[in-house]
Amino acid sequence: MLRALLLENVHPVATEILRASGFEVETRPGALDEAELIAALDGVHVLGIRSKTTVTRKVLESSPGLLAVGTFSIGTNQIDLAAASSYGVGVFNAPYSNTRSVVELALAEVIALTRRLTVRDKALHDGVWDKTAEGAHEVRGRTLGIIGYGNIGSQLSVLAENLGMRVLFYDVSEKLALGNAQRVATLEELLERSDAVTIHVDGRAGNAGLFGAEEFARMKPGAVFLNLSRGFVVDVEALRENILSGHLGGAAVDVFPSEPKKRGDSFDSELRGLPNVILTPHVGGSTEEAQEAIGEFVAGKLRDYLQTGSTMLSVNLPNLQLGRTGVGRIAHLHRNVPGVLAAVNQVFAEHGANIEGQMLATRGEIGYVVTDIADVTERGASVKLAAMESTIRLRVLDELPREEYVPGPAAGL
Repeated sequence: MLRALLLENVHPVATEILRASGFEVETRPGALDEAELIAALDGVHVLGIRSKTTVTRKVLESSPGLLAVGTFSIGTNQIDLAAASSYGVGVFNAPYSNTRSVVELALAEVIALTRRLTVRDKALHDGVWDKTAEGAHEVRGRTLGIIGYGNIGSQLSVLAENLGMRVLFYDVSEKLALGNAQRVATLEELLERSDAVTIHVDGRAGNAGLFGAEEFARMKPGAVFLNLSRGFVVDVEALRENILSGHLGGAAVDVFPSEPKKRGDSFDSELRGLPNVILTPHVGGSTEEAQEAIGEFVAGKLRDYLQTGSTMLSVNLPNLQLGRTGVGRIAHLHRNVPGVLAAVNQVFAEHGANIEGQMLATRGEIGYVVTDIADVTERGASVKLAAMESTIRLRVLDELPREEYVPGPAAGL
């Protein structure tokens, strides 16, 4: 039986989907460190995580039975994708499912900071009636600067305009501006013109330290700052200094350089206790609607990959959209070198294979050829394919939810 291990309180709908497809599913509430994860993956074919568990090269090389990893979130920087590809482990995420949840939180925080709701709230909890308009503004007519104009940034742009805000955005890639949003040529220009600045970049290593003392200094006096992307993107100490000096009017932070592994753990940060600062425990995408949608999407992708070989929307393997088949199917992950397809088909020809369909896709150094075979006159083709020098992983599938895997000579290279 195929076994799945789901960590970090993945939504129960994922367990339901996988069990209905014949998987044996184990769930655990928290994250695991490297040694714990290696031990837990013994005999496991599918791993499901969120943002706290790190899947390193050592984890992958120590888990030869692992076929796929699902990250029930947008980001995949917690997984060594190059190593996963080299061991023939498919990685799937949820690039769109929690977009709306993050956008709504960002908008709520822009309004709350601009109205200084945190300050008014604290005063009343302290028993002080501080009724004043001092420092409070409408967001209508103010300028929102968005750093990173991807799925989240672009949708935030549209909704912010509906509130009457002017929108500027900066992105290193060419992006189509939605509505009346205006692209700026430099980050400096965005910072100097914006009343609120919000970061929505991905987790690539190049974004580490993106925002520090120099960037905060360029922001307009009294502007507010939001980070709902990655903790390592922002210099937290520099943010603290700019709040305490009064240069910034407030901040909202949902992600931190170091985060506890599980709910209930202690948390500390230089930002605790600062005025007009909203701290949330990495909950940008944590609404019940978003988590259910993510559970459905990623579990469905994992199920499809294990049962049919479909890699559509995989973040590290060549993408092939495949359906169920009533005949045998051989899925061959290999190093993308000249002559592999010819060699594969030569093996099939030698064994009298009746090929009903064949698809090939490549992605960088990885190739993926899937062949549907109605019949063979001589057994043993899969053994020869697995022994090919370029083979990373060979999987034999049929119309039943069954998997066989053979790590090849190129696995781990």
